Amino acid sequence: MTRHHVPDDDGTAARPKRHRWRWIAGLLVAAGLFGFFGVPYIYIHFINKPEKALSFEELDKQRAVSDSTVGGGATTLVEAAGGSDVSGSWKVVAPSTAGYRVKEVLNGQSADGVGRTSSVEGTVEINGSTITDASLSVDLTTVTSDQVRRDAQFQGRIMNTAEFPVALFDLTEPIELGTLPAEGTEVSVTANGTLSLHGVDKPVAIAMKARRRGAAIEVSGSYPLVFADFGIDNPGVGGFVTTEDNGILEFLVTLARS
Repeated sequence: MTRHHVPDDDGTAARPKRHRWRWIAGLLVAAGLFGFFGVPYIYIHFINKPEKALSFEELDKQRAVSDSTVGGGATTLVEAAGGSDVSGSWKVVAPSTAGYRVKEVLNGQSADGVGRTSSVEGTVEINGSTITDASLSVDLTTVTSDQVRRDAQFQGRIMNTAEFPVALFDLTEPIELGTLPAEGTEVSVTANGTLSLHGVDKPVAIAMKARRRGAAIEVSGSYPLVFADFGIDNPGVGGFVTTEDNGILEFLVTLARS
């Protein structure tokens, strides 16, 4: 006959079992907390490596790395003699990049979401030291980031690039440069124009920096974009990932005589 152990009145025989379940419950809670806080931390600090803001400094660093790799580089565009007169027609050439930067919050932890494309086109007209006309277009259907799911949201729900595939900027006021800067010297200007994005045309003022480098002119700029101003849904998907109500459009283009 099998003998069944009857616990004492104080329940001491049942305590090990209760303790075991408490340990299991504790481990489950710890695992849940790690998933909620630890995974986003690992992603933000060790996996997510957003590209730095588009700037001349970053361009020069990339160029230095490229030159050292190929033994000095051979960028004939910028090594050719540029001369002091910049009057005439210019066009956007490679390397040129445009994109967005959005602050994302993953379970209370902040990270940057960055998308880029090299599909940039444009023209600039210069008369003496005055920029008389300029236009820039970006193919939004080619914008990509380091996350496929983010790109799907950008192309679909957020920007609807099937219906609005291109972002356009057209200068509406001439830009007076004054005295032309020496080669390599940056000049800061404001470009007043119309930004056409997501089916909305809106007057904007874009802060830019420009410099001459050999035969080329390089232009860097950014614009703080409030999504609602262009009828754009907030990129945040709720819950796990949220965003602020604004982001940054940025570009860095190279111009050559056309």
